[in-house]
Amino acid sequence: MNFLRSLFVVGLVFLLANPVQAVTLYLDPGKATLFRGDAITASVRIMPDQIESECINAVDVVVAYPDSIQPVDVSIGRSILSVWVEDPVINKEARTITFAGGIPNGYCGRVEGDPGLTNVLADIVFRSPGLQIGGSDNGGETVIDFAPETQVYLNNGQGTLANLRTIPAIFTLDKSAGPGIVDEWRQSVREDNTPPEGFSISLERDTVAFSGNYFIVFSTTDKQTGISHYEIMEEPATEFGKFSWGRTDAPWIRAMSPYELKDQSLNSTIRVRAFDKAGNEYVATLVPDPSLKTVSEAALYIYLLIAALVILVLVILIVIIMMIRRRLRKQSEVASPVNADEPEDSKIL
Repeated sequence: MNFLRSLFVVGLVFLLANPVQAVTLYLDPGKATLFRGDAITASVRIMPDQIESECINAVDVVVAYPDSIQPVDVSIGRSILSVWVEDPVINKEARTITFAGGIPNGYCGRVEGDPGLTNVLADIVFRSPGLQIGGSDNGGETVIDFAPETQVYLNNGQGTLANLRTIPAIFTLDKSAGPGIVDEWRQSVREDNTPPEGFSISLERDTVAFSGNYFIVFSTTDKQTGISHYEIMEEPATEFGKFSWGRTDAPWIRAMSPYELKDQSLNSTIRVRAFDKAGNEYVATLVPDPSLKTVSEAALYIYLLIAALVILVLVILIVIIMMIRRRLRKQSEVASPVNADEPEDSKIL
């Protein structure tokens, strides 16, 4: 049975090496042997139809795997997808890896003269059972395939589904330990000391998204290990310089693009930092245009409170001045009759 399966895969690989009238989605490498605890990076690759000169512009991928092997990470650092509808998600209960995205200008395959394959959608890191809890301890072959829900759309402006051919990967899991644990992904993360690519923050507002409120859009890439996540901080102008990026209690919020701003008055400096899988970071800053800034409710309350305190102080000062003047007047009135009763002789003296 295993021989027939292997023969079938070889036949599919042969078809892949020749022009076929379908978009082909496959895993690279398609075959490998893993010892206990070894990890392997399987690239999800796509090849448009070369005969029909078709181009693709969107994918919705569902990778299914058995419990005999475990996915540990997904990197999109090398992905040709530039717009992400759904970031890669590992669902260990359903044993699936899902992601969806697109290429605005479409992808038509390898450019003539390109020495390498630039058709990676995502890199998935799988690990065979080792000295850890979970997963099957059985050896033999394990098949990683694309679920029937996987779809690819043509770049023809009509959202046409492509005729899709999928090729699974077959990994042989050896129950014995190898000469040393192979984990190229962990080594790549360890050696990555390059921060993500620089990026800018775009301030947006429309009548549909976020009920007309201001929001920001941002995105970047990391060609080494891929983007891990983003964090956002809105630094109020009244507290400028108070927040230190490296402080453990700094008010960073983990978020994704697009992000609705909390400070709709735009009286805050907006910072977004991107982390790659190795922990390197890049921080982008946006200071909204002064013409867009308005007084926030909180600031308005503060201004009203300050005005009320000023008025209260003025009233207190006025009352104190009036009381002092009244006291001085009374003292003057009390002193005047005494002077009037003095004898005429004393006045002459």
